[in-house]
Amino acid sequence: MTPQLLAEGPAAFFTGLYISFWLPGLVLGAALAIKLPSIVKLWRDPLLRAVGGLLLVACAVFVFAAPGTIAWLNRVTGVPNIAAPWVYSLITALSASWLLLVVHWRNGHPDRREVTRRATRWVVGLYTAVVVALWVLFACADVPVEQIRNLDTYYASTPFMREEILLYLTVHTAACLITARLIWTWIRTDGLDGWLRWGLRFMSVGYVTNLAFSAAKFTAIVARWTGHDLDWLNTNIAPSAASIGATMVATGVIVPHAGQYLQERWLLRRRRRELKPLARLLRAVPGTREPLSLQATPEIRLIRRETYIRDALLQLARHLDEDLRQRSYDAALALGAEPDRARALAAAVTILDAVETGRHTDGDGGEATALDTAYLLQEIHAVSAVLGSPDEITAVRARAAVPAESMSTHD
Repeated sequence: MTPQLLAEGPAAFFTGLYISFWLPGLVLGAALAIKLPSIVKLWRDPLLRAVGGLLLVACAVFVFAAPGTIAWLNRVTGVPNIAAPWVYSLITALSASWLLLVVHWRNGHPDRREVTRRATRWVVGLYTAVVVALWVLFACADVPVEQIRNLDTYYASTPFMREEILLYLTVHTAACLITARLIWTWIRTDGLDGWLRWGLRFMSVGYVTNLAFSAAKFTAIVARWTGHDLDWLNTNIAPSAASIGATMVATGVIVPHAGQYLQERWLLRRRRRELKPLARLLRAVPGTREPLSLQATPEIRLIRRETYIRDALLQLARHLDEDLRQRSYDAALALGAEPDRARALAAAVTILDAVETGRHTDGDGGEATALDTAYLLQEIHAVSAVLGSPDEITAVRARAAVPAESMSTHD
């Protein structure tokens, strides 16, 4: 990537960006977009601020570390290689944000607030000092030849620039090791939410991969010191490792939040689908109608269906045959059903009987006990679930009818 490519226009500029830079940038940008509403709404939450800071700095790293952006920054400022301390500072800030995220994520309990504050001050103070040192060292270094992709190895033996390169790589490696160690210890603790555990696993892979970034850089630099040429580690392997590592870390940040959100939505939709057999059966009850809610949220759609079913059951309750319900319960137990399922089967048989015989259209009906009505209103999911087992309901109805038929025969 050269300044000439920038002069050819935006299309050429973005076409020239390497996948190692724009792919993690897109993933990180998507993660930031997902979290931004929560961050803005709950800005006082230090954990959300830490998440937002990490994602924002990570996006900036891959934007400014792209060869095209480096060339543009050097050209605009008129200072050869001014992009180097800027990118190193961003990488250092990213390293600090990793530590801050884990500190706030793991020590978020109010009882550990003071510990969190001390750790935050320590991390911010140390890494701020490193950033200042990076700019001081650059000001002292003599780096007149612009290097877009291979600066770390080209200036590996240059006074002050050598120290600057080693400084940013050292603090980056230290942050990876500390963060990875904290996360590995955390993963092994009991009681972690499943989505959080998966998020931590993705993040741990990301930090290990970032260690590969540092290893590739260090190896290429040492090779230069010893008279060998392993610059391909710096120009090819290191950017790829950084890309994979950032993508894994971003995924780890997203997974606990997005996973929990999607799981809750899926459960809501599943619970609503589970009520469909009972809702369809109760359409025969006059004066009740399930509201159309295509544009409503999953929560509202579930609430509306539950409300419709309970309203219909309240209308139907006085027409239910309590004797049939008791006989159906005994029949279900005799057929091997557990007590909870037997109650649901008995309620389903009683509702089916009232709907099929048309008693719910009569002016008067028998009275159901308060206990039966309470069960019907509370256990609508269980009753709807057994309606999906027509063979079992048929067997219960047949067995529940036997005592009455036998009594008629003896009479």
